[in-house]
Amino acid sequence: MTATAAAPTTSASRTPQQIWHRVRGLLLAVLILVVAGVAIAAARSGGQHGRLDPRSADPHGSRAVAELLKDRGVSVDIATTLDEATGAAGPDTTLLVAGPNMLTAHQQRRLYAATADSAGRTVLIAPGSPSVARLAPGVHAESHGPVAALTPRCELPAARAAGTADMGGIHYASAARGTTACYPDDDGHASLLVLPGQGAGDTVLLGSPDLLYNDRLDQQGNASLSLQLLGSHPHLVWYLPSLDDPSAAQGGRGSQDDSSDDGAEGESGFISLIPSGWLWGTLQLALAAVLAAIWRGRRFGPLVTERLPVAIRASESVEGRARLYRKADARDRAADSLRSATRTRVSPLLGVSPRDADSPAVLLPAVAARLSKPGTDLGLLLFGPAPADDAALVLLTDQLDALEREVRTS
Repeated sequence: MTATAAAPTTSASRTPQQIWHRVRGLLLAVLILVVAGVAIAAARSGGQHGRLDPRSADPHGSRAVAELLKDRGVSVDIATTLDEATGAAGPDTTLLVAGPNMLTAHQQRRLYAATADSAGRTVLIAPGSPSVARLAPGVHAESHGPVAALTPRCELPAARAAGTADMGGIHYASAARGTTACYPDDDGHASLLVLPGQGAGDTVLLGSPDLLYNDRLDQQGNASLSLQLLGSHPHLVWYLPSLDDPSAAQGGRGSQDDSSDDGAEGESGFISLIPSGWLWGTLQLALAAVLAAIWRGRRFGPLVTERLPVAIRASESVEGRARLYRKADARDRAADSLRSATRTRVSPLLGVSPRDADSPAVLLPAVAARLSKPGTDLGLLLFGPAPADDAALVLLTDQLDALEREVRTS
């Protein structure tokens, strides 16, 4: 029986332990990302429906006000598409739009067309400037302010009965006749605006959703104001806009675009289809990548020589440089150094000047003349390409060493 000889290992070959030390940091980071993703997905799937959701008992949910409205005889239905919301609008219905800024320009125009002549009530939660221009023409969104306990200072019966409430956020101003402005700031801009509709209904603009949250409903007059604004009709439709609504793809760009884009309603850009949260996330990842590059690129400018304070053994210097070459996979630099050193040492033995040591036309004939029977391709050995792997680099070292010994002994 003959035993199969195992492939010899060299000092340039990485051991499994060295490979593990190099990749364990990356594997740990990937594991943390996977665990974090699973944890977030599990947390979100545990019955939490998000902000202003009448099914959510979270601090920023609105289940408490929905249950109070049901106790008062108001039916509460949830709509997640524009078709459901506009189809439910009617004279005995209050339509609450929880996220008007999520609607596209086309959706906002459809919503306004369906509610402008309605005899019911439309409640818009914190619409921004582009949204206000389409959902409540004639109203201007002014400065943002903090949410605080404010007094109504208006003649609206619901506000006067509720008294102080947690109001603020976006403030609105309108010169339309019949508009009622409540909870104003120092400049007179209101965080609660009631606009008369073209029919018998009206539109309510709330600058902040805080008074509808579960954790704020029992503070100030938030509960009273919420119930009166949302319970004025026997039926309440709670519209929660969603990104997968088919109507969002029918009219082009979203509400974050400028109103001057109305003529391009039929066109849709790729960027406009990406939620703003993903854009911010991409920007943060790009910033993190730049910071990581700066952290990794610790050397700036050209290398400079420095006089060492102590003498270092030649063997230690060679070993240290070899480790650096190995860490950087710089087999080409290592091979060039080995070949250059061999050419420098053998050229005086062959009568070749140091200036011509790197010239193949001068050095190769001199080496061939010294050797009786060249066993290898001298040009490939002394001036060839970089080795393909570590084993080839070790073989090149052995061949160069053998060539130098042969030249010295011949």
